Amino acid sequence: MRRALSVLVVVAALVAVWYAAVAPMNIHTVLDQAARDGIEVAPPEAAVRRDMGGISLVLRNPGAIPLAYAQERPQLPAPHQVVSELWKTTVEQNVTSRRSLVYHAWITLSATLLGFGIGTVLGVLLAIGIVHNRAMDMSVMPWAIASQTIPILAIAPMIIVVLNSVGVTGLIPKALISAYLSFFPVVVGMVTGLRSPDAMQLDLLRTYSAAPREVLWKLRLPASMPYLFTSLKVGIAASLVGAIVGELPTGAAGGLGARLLAGSYYGQTIQIWSALFAAAILAAGMVGFVGLIQRWTLRRMGMAT
Repeated sequence: MRRALSVLVVVAALVAVWYAAVAPMNIHTVLDQAARDGIEVAPPEAAVRRDMGGISLVLRNPGAIPLAYAQERPQLPAPHQVVSELWKTTVEQNVTSRRSLVYHAWITLSATLLGFGIGTVLGVLLAIGIVHNRAMDMSVMPWAIASQTIPILAIAPMIIVVLNSVGVTGLIPKALISAYLSFFPVVVGMVTGLRSPDAMQLDLLRTYSAAPREVLWKLRLPASMPYLFTSLKVGIAASLVGAIVGELPTGAAGGLGARLLAGSYYGQTIQIWSALFAAAILAAGMVGFVGLIQRWTLRRMGMAT
C-alpha cells in the first residue's frame, strides 16, 4: 500500500504540473484566435503579445484560461484531452480500423517481438562466445560497444534502403532495427552473468572433471539468470523504440511510428501524445510480463526474488 500510495502521489504531482503548464503554453494561440474573433485581449497588439511570456499573458487574460484547455490543436494538450483521445481510438474504434490505436499497436508489437527475439538469441550466443573465447572477447565486445554509438535515426534508413533493394520489406526491416537496439543490453548482461560465479565454484567443477559445456549448463547459465532478465527488461523497451523508429522512414501505413508521423504532418498534437502514451503503456506491459516470467523462473530455480 505504501508503494502504491507513493506512485499515486508522484503521478498526481506530475498531472498537476502538466495541467498548470497547459495555459501558459497555449495562451498565445488562444489570444490570437480571440483577437481575430473580435474579442478584447490584453495587450491588443499581436507583436507585443508574441514578445511576452505565457505566464504574463495568463495573468493579464484570466478569462481566456478555459479556452487553453479546449483547443483542437494545442501546443500542449491537457491530460483529459489525451485520455479522451485514447478512449476514442481504443474502446470506441473497431480494432481492425486504421483509426484504432490497438491496430497500430499490434503492428508495432509484432515487429518489436520479432526483433526482440532475434536480439536476445544473438546477444546470448555472443555472450557465450565472448566468455569462452579470448579472441572474441578482445574483438567482438569492442565492436558491440562501438555499434551503439551510431545514432539509430542514421542507421535505420540505411537498413531499410538496403533491404528494400534486395526485395525485403514489411516486418523484417523493422525487426532488424529492433534487434540492433535490443541485442547490446543482453550481451552486456549475459557476459556479466556468465562471469559471476566465483573462482571457488569454478574450481569445484574442475575437480569433478566437468567439461566446459557442463560448466556452462550447470553453473554459468543458472548464475546468469538474474542478469539475463534484467537485461531483457531493458532490451524489450529498446526493441519497441527500434520498431517505432523503423516505421518513420518508410511512411508505413500502420504502426505507432506511422501514427506519430501522421500527427506531426497535420499538426495533430493530441494524436501525437495519445500515440506516445500508447507506446509507453505497451512498453510497461511488456516489461511487466518479463518481470512475471522472471519471478516464476527464479522461484522455480530456488533463487530469492
